[in-house]
Amino acid sequence: MNTPETTDRNHLVIALDGPSGSGKSSVSKQVARALSASYLDTGAMYRAAAWWAQYTGIDLSSDEVDPEAVTRAVEQMPLVISTDPDHERVVVADSDITEEIRSPDISSLVSAVATNRDARALLVGRQRELIDQSERIVAEGRDITTVVAPDAHARILLTASEQVRLARRGAQLNEAGSAVTQTELSAQVAGRDAKDSTVVDFMTPAEGVALVDSSALTFEETVQAVLEAIEAQTAPPRSDVAPTRTEIHHD
Repeated sequence: MNTPETTDRNHLVIALDGPSGSGKSSVSKQVARALSASYLDTGAMYRAAAWWAQYTGIDLSSDEVDPEAVTRAVEQMPLVISTDPDHERVVVADSDITEEIRSPDISSLVSAVATNRDARALLVGRQRELIDQSERIVAEGRDITTVVAPDAHARILLTASEQVRLARRGAQLNEAGSAVTQTELSAQVAGRDAKDSTVVDFMTPAEGVALVDSSALTFEETVQAVLEAIEAQTAPPRSDVAPTRTEIHHD
């Protein structure tokens, strides 16, 4: 597997966005390993915030969720999150909720936090702190390339067709022992994307963001495509070639 050349090997920030089921978490972890970098799953932070809000008595399933209460909960959340790609760990108030936040119940509630702009701003602040504390890091989520780290050394939007994303998320849940119906699966993937897209665009690449469509790619091919996109953005510029937006599609 080829790894990209960078102008500064001691400092590297990679920002990777994408919709549900695009493979951004597993791909980002492998890219972080290839680059000897830390890994930040910002989605886990939103899931932890949803768990904490419920734990502190806020009913996120209500049609009348108090947005200020959610913001206060996020502000007070005692979160510890690992940035080791080989050891995922999410702890809130001394409770290890690493597995619990991946449950369908939390998945159905997390948009109540993610669409709260004030709560989102607080979490973005924490994410930037973690990125600033790391010499080399791959951060993934839904607004990393445009909001959290718009000045990252490389920015990539990883996507796939909705059909492929549904199949991938279904297989992931089945492997974890969380069987869901097609309706529940669609709500988790397409439904959450629709809600979250009201506050951030993670379906189309912003200017300067490379697009990698993994619909027809294997996992290994997707990782390599992302590494190629990183190399294209971090390699020293050639004076004889005008810069262009990078789009990578492997047939």
